[in-house]
This record gives sequence, C-alpha cells and structure tokens, in this order.
Amino acid sequence: MIKLASIGTAIALGIGAFTFASHANALTMKECSAKYKAAQTANSLNGMKWNDFRKSQCGTDAAAAPTAPAAGDAKDEEPTMANTDNAAEPPATTAKAPKGVVFPSKVSAKYASESPGKARMHTCLDQYKANKADNSLGGLTWIKKGGGYYSICNSKLKS
Repeated sequence: MIKLASIGTAIALGIGAFTFASHANALTMKECSAKYKAAQTANSLNGMKWNDFRKSQCGTDAAAAPTAPAAGDAKDEEPTMANTDNAAEPPATTAKAPKGVVFPSKVSAKYASESPGKARMHTCLDQYKANKADNSLGGLTWIKKGGGYYSICNSKLKS
C-alpha cells in the first residue's frame, strides 16, 4: 500500500514538473509586445493581428528569446494595450483640477439619508452636470484613469 502511494506521488510530481516546465518557454507579455513591435517596424507581420501573433509567436511553442526592438523604439512609443505588464509603475493617484472648475465644498443636505460614499458621489454628480451645462469643466471627464472630475471632487469632499 505504501509503495502504491509513493508511485502515485511520483507520477503527480512528474506531471507537475512537466506542466511548469512547458510554461517556462512562453514569453512574457512585455517580451511578446517588444517582439510584435519589432516585427511591425520591420514590416514582417504580413497582415497578422496582435492576438494571432501572440498565439503563434509567444506561446509555449515559441522561442524564449524575444527579438530586440531597434534602438530607441521602445523609449519613444506610447504604451499600448499589448503592453499590460506595468506592475512596476504606480498608478497616478492625485490629479490637479484645471483652473475655473467648480467643486462642491460640502456634501449636499438632500443626500443626508444615503451612505457617505453615495452622498459624495451624488453631490459631485450634481456639480459636474452644472459645470457641464456651463461648459466649465476645463477638459475634465466624469471618470478618467489617473483622476477625473469624480476622483478630484470625492477627495475634496473627504478632506
């Protein structure tokens, strides 16, 4: 019985090692993106889209060494959807309001029966709509990554 259990354990470990070893050959999303951009620059994609390229060139069957982009290409380009490996970059948490944009100074009394978060949101939304009607948003949108009107207004009302 002990021999059978140890054989089962050995088989399970062997399968686990094979599974993890096969993923070691796959390129990271960042490496794959660099390889795709290099192929784009060299005009060697032949109409291939990102998802097709990723599946054929960056999967477990693809070579682990990425094609290096030409010098200066990666520094000058804007980040794309393909480059989703931005874990090292902290998200922008504070945004400054453009001049002339009006924010409420306190939570509106008509939202006193709501939770504090909803009361702040509705108060900010009322002022946002008033600013939008007056065309005085200064380019702000309601929600934007890195700080839209709601984010700025909510932090002002919290403090």
